[in-house]
Amino acid sequence: MSTIIETKELKYTYPGDEETKSVVALDGVTLQIERGSFVVVLGHNGSGKSTLAKTFNAVLLPAGGAVYVDGMDTKDEKLLLEIRRRIGMVFQNPDNQIVANVVEEDVAFAPENLGVPTEEIRRRVDDALEAVGMTEFTLHAPHLLSGGQKQRIAIAGVLAMLPECIVLDEATAMLDPRGRREVLNVIEGLHREKDVTVVLITHHMNEAEHADRVIVMNDGVVAMDGTPKEVFSRADELKALGLAVPDTVELLRALRAGGMDVPTDAVTVEDCADAIVKAL
Repeated sequence: MSTIIETKELKYTYPGDEETKSVVALDGVTLQIERGSFVVVLGHNGSGKSTLAKTFNAVLLPAGGAVYVDGMDTKDEKLLLEIRRRIGMVFQNPDNQIVANVVEEDVAFAPENLGVPTEEIRRRVDDALEAVGMTEFTLHAPHLLSGGQKQRIAIAGVLAMLPECIVLDEATAMLDPRGRREVLNVIEGLHREKDVTVVLITHHMNEAEHADRVIVMNDGVVAMDGTPKEVFSRADELKALGLAVPDTVELLRALRAGGMDVPTDAVTVEDCADAIVKAL
């Protein structure tokens, strides 16, 4: 696979003032995101994961090092529109991304501003709403929808721009478990069926179980990087960083401590159940 996002010795510092010190959020991060992959970035509050996400489509510009999108330097202002066409962002609070009083108008907002022809906008809106399972809400008022439904509309608005990659910055943080599952189903479906590159920033360990790759941030640097099995098998190291492990891994660790011969790297519910059945 080719690389869609690359960072080289990326640094970012939030400036202080008379009462507070400046804060180093990213301290020399070098990584590559492959096209068509599903990457989850984990970390505690203040680890740098959301700052990293915001550098991917130039919401924040590097204080040092560089970020490249398809080889385009995010510091080049002439490339900003093209970069944001390729990398769509979905933020934590969907209310901050909803700009219209009717769902279809909201989804059409970005393509209209890009100068997309009317017939093409209609097709994109219909396709985007179908992709997130919200076609029946085309003429509804967004503010009357549930949190999970609003977030799906926000994702549809990004999809209508036809991005190659979607970055979701804590997009499930404000949702209840049902809404979180709704959004995750949409994200996983887009990756699986439309080959959209997904970068999911989260602090929910269970959201990483179907990822291709897990990156763990700590104090502005990459602390771990590997498959879900590789990362979550290092449970003690994760806990030392202030992070939990998925419930499945925690269960298997408890069973193994109690004498049952089970692996501790089965991340998904299905793999966990299979491991227990085999041990019995």
